Parts: sequence; C-alpha cells; structure tokens
Amino acid sequence: MLFVTSTIAAFLTIIFIQLSFAVINLRRKNKVGLGSGGHEELERAIRAQGNFAEYVPIGVILIACLELNGAPWWLVLIPGVTLIIGRLIHAKGINTPPPDFSKRVLGMKFTFLR
Repeated sequence: MLFVTSTIAAFLTIIFIQLSFAVINLRRKNKVGLGSGGHEELERAIRAQGNFAEYVPIGVILIACLELNGAPWWLVLIPGVTLIIGRLIHAKGINTPPPDFSKRVLGMKFTFLR
C-alpha cells in the first residue's frame, strides 16, 4: 500500500484545486473563456496552475517508486514534503504582482530537490 505517497498526493490535490479555483474565479471576473484575455493577473494564475500540472505528476510517480521499492517512510516523506513546499513557494512567486522571481526560483529549487 502507498500510504505516504497517497497522503502527499492528497495534499498536492488540494493545492491544485485551489489553483484551479483561482483561474476559474478570474475567468468569471474578467469574462474570459479561453486564454488570459490580456489580463496579467489571470495569466499568472493560469501559469501557476499549468506549471503545477507540469511538474507534480512526475514528482508523485518518483515518490511512489521510492515507496514501492521499500524505502523507509521517512525517506519517502522527505521528497514529498519538499515537493509540496516547492510548489507552494513557486505558485506564490508567480501570483504575487509583480512576479517575485526569487520565490519562483526557490520554488523550483525545492521541486528539483525531490
């Protein structure tokens, strides 16, 4: 059973849902059905969600591989927590106007540490 991986995936899912709702709310607010409609705030939200969707699946797969291969729970937890922290920092960096590149870079460093 992949208990640690499942728990990490659940936390990441909650974050993804929050990022998705941010995009949905900004689309409704700005009456934009596709793309960003030239709204910078919406573009940032779209990229925060998209970047999350691009990096998290491979991270979860690699963490699951650790657990499936019998790594101790704490060794599975460390890259999972690092991934969660990295994605949160990165999303905050993109969504804070003007974009905070130092947070984006720090978030990517945490993401790649997994």
